[in-house]
Amino acid sequence: MHKSEHAIQNEIQVAISKDHCRIFRANVGTVSLPNGGYFKTGLPPGYPDLHGYKQSNGKMFYIEVKNATGRPREDQIKFHKKLMADHIIHGIARSPEDALKIINDELVGYGY
Repeated sequence: MHKSEHAIQNEIQVAISKDHCRIFRANVGTVSLPNGGYFKTGLPPGYPDLHGYKQSNGKMFYIEVKNATGRPREDQIKFHKKLMADHIIHGIARSPEDALKIINDELVGYGY
């Protein structure tokens, strides 16, 4: 049985926080309000699950978490292309090891 993306995300957050990085979870989505309206988080469509920076050099990184069989959605691929254009550290992580590789090796577009 595969681990859930949520479980993998939690493991990644712990591993990265121990590796001299600051990491933050992006809460994205839409919430229904009591009055029947909706509230959107304000982050752009496709924004990765986790983001942060390396304390050693201040470089930002973005991590999209997927389970063993998960695939990026179209809006996530569009966001990935924007990060590629600016040579920003980012990638898809299916494990804490993937996330650490992306960050420590400063990979751009890993797993897409």
